[in-house]
Amino acid sequence: MGKNLLAGFKWKHYVNYAGVGIFALVFTIMSLTTGLPSSTLYLLEKIAISVILAVSLSLVVGFLGELSLGHAGFMCIGAYIGGKLSAVLEGVLGNGVLTLILAIIVGGACAAIFGIVIGLPALRLKGDYLAIVTLAFGEIVKTIFRNTSNESFGGTLGLPTPRYDKKTLFIFAFLMVLACLAVTQNIIRSKHGRAITSIRDNEIAARAMGINVTKYKLMVFTVAAFFAGIAGVFYSYSQFNVQSDKFGYNYSIEILVMVVLGGMGSVNGSILAATLITYLNTKLATMLTGEMAVLQNLIYSLILVLIVIYNNAPGLKGFREKYNFGILMNKIIKKKPEHEHHEGDDSAQWHRIPTKIKMDEIISTDIVVKDYTKPDRANKGDKGDE
Repeated sequence: MGKNLLAGFKWKHYVNYAGVGIFALVFTIMSLTTGLPSSTLYLLEKIAISVILAVSLSLVVGFLGELSLGHAGFMCIGAYIGGKLSAVLEGVLGNGVLTLILAIIVGGACAAIFGIVIGLPALRLKGDYLAIVTLAFGEIVKTIFRNTSNESFGGTLGLPTPRYDKKTLFIFAFLMVLACLAVTQNIIRSKHGRAITSIRDNEIAARAMGINVTKYKLMVFTVAAFFAGIAGVFYSYSQFNVQSDKFGYNYSIEILVMVVLGGMGSVNGSILAATLITYLNTKLATMLTGEMAVLQNLIYSLILVLIVIYNNAPGLKGFREKYNFGILMNKIIKKKPEHEHHEGDDSAQWHRIPTKIKMDEIISTDIVVKDYTKPDRANKGDKGDE
């Protein structure tokens, strides 16, 4: 029975959980024992936030097939509301785990509510029109928070927020990455996921088959907004001050780039692309200082162009197929291709199929050769009787 369970267990569905878990576990041990530099801890926080944003947006862009440019707006809502709540609760509950959990719940829930409010009218649009509406939503949210009073959300000076302990904040952030992966992949691999991908492939055919397109679009949009709000809460905890200018159009485009570079409809690709882009941005900002800072965007853009060329150039197709991640993993674990199997593993062998006749018995039949040149006696008798 145990072998049957393992045989039906699809390891590839849980590779990303193992990768994220091992990555977080290694740095957790290092942080709690030997200690890590503040720059490394901050980089880990940024990577976790970027992965949450990329995976949640991949659900909308990659699997639903809708172009959304307002993801930074939902993050902005979570950052401001969650940050404000944490600042208020700090004096009552302290800057501990309970305050963090409450801020995550409230910040994510508020972003999800705005996702429903914006999604109901906006998701009736398609393509470029939806992109324009979501882009406008992000700019409106940013402008509203910028023009608030200093007593409410800080206005132009920004919202002061409590900074969580650097040694442990990234641990909670990576736990939320695992939660985001679990929700996203369970949706994708369920009947709801098949309905969502059918809407992406052909919305008219999906409607004809009885799929409630509006319901599924709104569900995906709301889930993505919820996790974007949670990413905003973690951003507020990683800063001492939250400013609305961070959540502009360029940041929404950066999140979209993570999804596109990772591959449309690829959760693992979104994780890797978010990690790579965040690492590049952080390292370039650290290395290029002073007069060289103007080269940061130029070098970053060139690296992105090279990555796009590598992923799409026809001349590199053979190299990509030979050295892609799946082939390397198969070589590591020495997994045989699906079309190859041992004869002993064949479930259709004769000795495994119950039959009434044993296969070692000789089956004989009497063969009668009929001579059609002679008349049939039965026919003659019938004629004689007549």
